[in-house]
Amino acid sequence: MKAIISHKGHIRLAEVEKPSLEDGFVLVETECTAISPGTELMMNGLYRNDPVVLGYSASGIIREVGRGMEDWRVGQRVACYGAPYARHAEWLHMPRHLIVPVPEQVSSIEASTVGLGAIAIHALRQAGLQFGETLMLIGAGILGQLIAQIGRSSGLRVVVYDLLPERCEMARRLGIRHTAADPGEAGRLLAEVSEDNGADAVIICASSKNGELIDQSLRWLRDCGKVLLVGDIKPEFSRDLMFTKEAQVLISRAGGPGRYDESYEREGIDYPYGYVRWTEGRNMGEYIRLIAEGDLVVQPLISDVLPAEQCEAAFRRYAEAPASLLGTVLLYGAAAESAASVAATAGATDERAAGAKSDEEERGTSARGAAAEDGGGTSAGEAAAEDNRDASARGATVRAVRGMSDGHA
Repeated sequence: MKAIISHKGHIRLAEVEKPSLEDGFVLVETECTAISPGTELMMNGLYRNDPVVLGYSASGIIREVGRGMEDWRVGQRVACYGAPYARHAEWLHMPRHLIVPVPEQVSSIEASTVGLGAIAIHALRQAGLQFGETLMLIGAGILGQLIAQIGRSSGLRVVVYDLLPERCEMARRLGIRHTAADPGEAGRLLAEVSEDNGADAVIICASSKNGELIDQSLRWLRDCGKVLLVGDIKPEFSRDLMFTKEAQVLISRAGGPGRYDESYEREGIDYPYGYVRWTEGRNMGEYIRLIAEGDLVVQPLISDVLPAEQCEAAFRRYAEAPASLLGTVLLYGAAAESAASVAATAGATDERAAGAKSDEEERGTSARGAAAEDGGGTSAGEAAAEDNRDASARGATVRAVRGMSDGHA
């Protein structure tokens, strides 16, 4: 089968061995996988001599059911989380607690972000915030956007700070009232929202090679508040600032209790519900529920939807122009073919419409006596046709993605 690997700093699609079904597992045919840019680019930067398959968040369809998994059915749509089981590959060998059902109203594209969703939910649980308290969120990439939305849905007062105005605008579009691309403005908004008391918690979803963001977070914090590290940030900070606030500096690990526990993940032994209310599996289910009930909007956060064959280009865009991207989803098998077919059909229709429109414009231009220069200039009609073709191509891609979402491909 095909999978996306990192080898000596290069990311590419390669042939790897297809997993064999074991007891306690299901075999999932992958429809979509979501890129986690921070984690995966960091792994690629390690320049491993041995190839490693990237990824940890996916959606697909159960094709085989192992012994002990009879409560799952062949043909059932599921969301999958957690390497080395969920990954960028055509087939996934998934244990019980790392899959959750996907209801009809949730698309496979949305469901493929379940890993990011579980991480977002676990981060908020680690912050320990209660209804009405104030959250300052630093970093409005896709993970920060999810945390902000879930926090708002939980009744928190949310302030988002990101240096990129475009990301602040996206947060506002998705219902976050208080956003700032400048630290001074962020502090002013926080003072207003918290009535000059400071944030109950600051969650950092940004990356940094020094501790300045942590120090800034401690300044924004109320007495006895919490700073929670989610992004790849160097844990250096001022002891004096921490002591003055009697603050806690915490880290949030992955999607919740159970992650990296062999007995929970591989052997399928659950933690008692009364003692561990929210495991990684239960966080996954809660994320899908929030999407299904309309309390969390994911689709606008997906900047690109591409066939897995274009993985090199997808990761290159993250490395070269991260500001222009939030989420990227890769398609496999029938899902990729369906999107390509929709895009091609839409593109052909738009091309014909653009051509007809440009013909009309050129005739009108000729009637007014406007023509290209003898030296080989471009006529107004030709320029309009070119603009229309570009717009048509973009529109076809957008509609293909929407068609994928509506059709649950």
